[in-house]
Amino acid sequence: MTGSRIPTPEPGPRPARPPTRRAPSAWRRVVAAAARRFGRAAAQMGSASVATPDPSTAPLPPKPRHAWSVGARRRIRPGPGLPVLVIGVLMLLIVTMLGVERTTGLSLLPDRFIAGLAPPPKKFPLLAASEPVGIEINKIDLDAPVHSVGIAPDGSIAAPPAERAQEAGWYDQGPTPGQYGPAVIVGHVDTSTGPAVFQHLRELRPGDRVEVARSDGSVAVFEVNRVSRYDKEELPANEVFGDFSRPELRLITCGGRWVGGQTGYADNVVVFASLVEAR
Repeated sequence: MTGSRIPTPEPGPRPARPPTRRAPSAWRRVVAAAARRFGRAAAQMGSASVATPDPSTAPLPPKPRHAWSVGARRRIRPGPGLPVLVIGVLMLLIVTMLGVERTTGLSLLPDRFIAGLAPPPKKFPLLAASEPVGIEINKIDLDAPVHSVGIAPDGSIAAPPAERAQEAGWYDQGPTPGQYGPAVIVGHVDTSTGPAVFQHLRELRPGDRVEVARSDGSVAVFEVNRVSRYDKEELPANEVFGDFSRPELRLITCGGRWVGGQTGYADNVVVFASLVEAR
């Protein structure tokens, strides 16, 4: 022989072993139990699985698709939804109320709500203190003298006396027209003898001009921002008298329905105007 390969030995006769009965060991019992569990699980999976079709059975024809289904899905679309409808109704209501305010001068929306809708303020001059002596409003053919008024016994701004109903009164505890803050000029709407100086004040509209002559010879020109009407018992003092961001003007008279007594008319008509020019 060549090489180093060792030949396998010839198999000889095996010695006979006495027949013995071996007891199943513990691990065989575990294996058997596991096999039974796997068998039950496989049976359950088989019963729960989808049945496999018989290959000898012809397949079912496909269900016909309706030609109108795609078109119908395109035509039947969900609506805009309740929130969109509510927003649309609110916007329509706001636009309507703004139109009523502009047409009638009534204040329907709170100023804080419409502040963002107002145009930005125009540039303005600033004047030194000088008492007003006259007021002119071409829109309502008004040209009247102005005198000073103070505080009435009840703590309100005093109105001009009845014998001077064709004159306006400047509230002398506030700014003069052209200074920072709201200069206040008041006047009667009428008296027992007929119309008074501010009879047509409610007819003013945004953009109208109000000219106030001052004792130093200058004229302060104001532009109307809005005209509002308030119940006398609910006049918003801070809104009317509290803006000191620029030179302002407030023209105030009576309005609304007549209730008589010490009240007279139930409301106040207030013109809000800002200084835009001086000459």
